[in-house]
Amino acid sequence: MKVLVSGASGLVGGAVVQAFLDAGHDVSRLVRRRISVSENDHFWDPAAGKLDPVALQGVDVMIHLGGDNIADGRWTPEKKERIRDSRLESTRLLAETAAKLEHPPKTFLCASAIGFYGDRGNETLDEGSTPGTGYLPEVCQDWEAACQPARDKGIRVVNLRFGMILSPDGGPLAKMLTPFKMGVGGKVGTGEQYYSWVSLHDVVRAMEFIIDVPSLEGPVNIVTPNPVTNLKFTKTLGAVLSRPTVLPMPAFAARLAFGEMADGLLLASARVIPDKLRDAAFTFEHDQLGNCLQALLK
Repeated sequence: MKVLVSGASGLVGGAVVQAFLDAGHDVSRLVRRRISVSENDHFWDPAAGKLDPVALQGVDVMIHLGGDNIADGRWTPEKKERIRDSRLESTRLLAETAAKLEHPPKTFLCASAIGFYGDRGNETLDEGSTPGTGYLPEVCQDWEAACQPARDKGIRVVNLRFGMILSPDGGPLAKMLTPFKMGVGGKVGTGEQYYSWVSLHDVVRAMEFIIDVPSLEGPVNIVTPNPVTNLKFTKTLGAVLSRPTVLPMPAFAARLAFGEMADGLLLASARVIPDKLRDAAFTFEHDQLGNCLQALLK
């Protein structure tokens, strides 16, 4: 199978590329630098609308994981514009380029996020749930809509609604480790907000599974069936690290430290379940938070 991956330098992209190479697949990457490190690298510039269709020739599966890091820096107006534009421009360019090919890829896996659902408290959310309101839900809706040219061409499009991806090598867990190891970790806000999580290992497995199951299309939640509250997450991580978790971060302190991002990422509650994966008989190797953290941090 020939696979094309964008965002290959990121946490998820790097793991996906390695997994597919290990499985013996032909993997090429879309890169934003002109000096390639591999003959399988293809330069593109989404902001300028530059993508050579040759990069997509003969590709079976496109995997798009690019986009400005949503948790890197405060959400200034300029940062919010970069977050939005980097996702929409790149997704639209891939979809439109693929749609113009005589023999386009069969499958297009495009990143999205459970930010689609917004802050929903204790409500249980699945792929059929309505979108939330606010900045992140609007970005996610537009992001998924940018795939439409590929869908119109008959390409199977899967919008990967990622939850909190856990890995000690990057992402939110890596940022938590230092304060928690120092014994200064604690709940954020009330601690009642739900975090829907998944291990990086299961993210890659889920993507491999989705490629092999043609009936899976449209939005697919990439989270375990067992979301937990922020308080439960905090206590579990502290227990795995054998550290106290007695220094909470009040909501006002989170907002002072992180601005609008605090409400979008730290204080928002999204109790999301993976109905489509579960109905397709996918099983998570890390489905309980305690066991997952023990496996990741042993």
